[in-house]
Amino acid sequence: MRMKVCQQLLSRAFSHRGASCAFRTGSVTLDTGRWRCAPSAPLCSSSAQDRKSHPSMLKHLRAKIRSTGPISVSEYMREVLTNPVAGYYVRKMMLGAEGDFITSPEISQVFGELLGVWMVSEWMAAGRPGRLQLVELGPGKGSLMADVLRVFGQLRSVVAGASVSVHLVEVSPVLSRVQAETLTGTGGQEASREPDPADPAYRRGETAAGVPVSWYRHLEDVPAGFSIFVAHEFFDALPVHKFQRTEKGWREVLVDLDPSDPGRLRLVLSPGPTLASSSLVQAGEGRSHVEVCPEGGAIVQLLARRIQQQGGAALIADYGHDGTKTDTFRGFKGHRLHDVLSDPGGADLTADVDFSFLRRMAGGGVACLGPVSQRVFLKNMGGDARMQVLLRNCSDPSSRKQLIRSYDLLTSPAHMGERFLFLCLLAPGRLTAPPTPTGLKLDRKSPAPLPVAGFSELRFS
Repeated sequence: MRMKVCQQLLSRAFSHRGASCAFRTGSVTLDTGRWRCAPSAPLCSSSAQDRKSHPSMLKHLRAKIRSTGPISVSEYMREVLTNPVAGYYVRKMMLGAEGDFITSPEISQVFGELLGVWMVSEWMAAGRPGRLQLVELGPGKGSLMADVLRVFGQLRSVVAGASVSVHLVEVSPVLSRVQAETLTGTGGQEASREPDPADPAYRRGETAAGVPVSWYRHLEDVPAGFSIFVAHEFFDALPVHKFQRTEKGWREVLVDLDPSDPGRLRLVLSPGPTLASSSLVQAGEGRSHVEVCPEGGAIVQLLARRIQQQGGAALIADYGHDGTKTDTFRGFKGHRLHDVLSDPGGADLTADVDFSFLRRMAGGGVACLGPVSQRVFLKNMGGDARMQVLLRNCSDPSSRKQLIRSYDLLTSPAHMGERFLFLCLLAPGRLTAPPTPTGLKLDRKSPAPLPVAGFSELRFS
């Protein structure tokens, strides 16, 4: 029954006049990109290349290390990516052809459309609450939310009873302006005052359809209420601690100055246990090298608490693994792999997401489904059917070729189809079977729990 409802949502969303023939695809190179798997790297030092590009960040790191000693990889990532003066995310446009990587919403609008249908489906499964907050963590250029809102507009008769608002968690001033332009057509209204605990939004705007949009620097600042959260390529950028098993036990990988050249950085092992190595590595861990993201665990716990207390759902999509990989810390610059210690502040740093860790940190207060591969999720959501509609209404051979190529990039096991995983967090009662009917006509079979779109196959009859 639930899959039939989702099928109807897809049909209504994509049969809207003009919606079936318009599409957006990104121009990308198949063998490059932020999502490309990287080989494991040994402990290493930075090269001289690009060392002078961002001297302020390198100078800052050198001063910090001279003052406090070697720093953790987690602290290094945090400084390089989010330092308020010279951080990569704070000062640089990193997305798209002109940046260092490209994401699924930029490759094809089908991705965001299917996530929009998933959000509507979960809102309906929750009983259609009157207030619906769409919350995105790390919204990129705003393309994903724009595609989601287009689906909501095409399903306006379905969601008409809800007061819909958009809440974006974004630390980058550069990207927040791009998002405002994408979603509101303007830069939005940026707060000119000091942050107010009663109103922590630092930017506000409104879409052409009248949907209010607010920007926050922290998830904790998003107002309470029924919310559907989406985090696409968000957790991979959170700082990780790296640990390596030695004959003397677990040791933490640290960033230090190269004694042969103080202008270079290198990775070293801590001489003894650190607080992180003593507390973050799971007992019985069988791998020889482990990456742990405590900040990601804290965010998942916050999501779980909000969903448990206020209702809603969360969809986490990222490249990662289910507790099997080891050394995945890597850098990207100009759509190519880049030395993590070279040009700090001028290149993106990332690590594969450990979804087994996220599930464990979510706890038992919410229901977790997945992870499933991006290929499985998109096909379960009816991606193939959507593609057939687009191709049927596209007569230009070049556009058809690009459309097919983009969808293949999203779903093919050789590209992004198996490297990206989807995990969802649901309210505790979401998977509970409805009450058994009572009265004269008793049903001998207990009603089955409602399936969740994307994690159960969507069949078209």
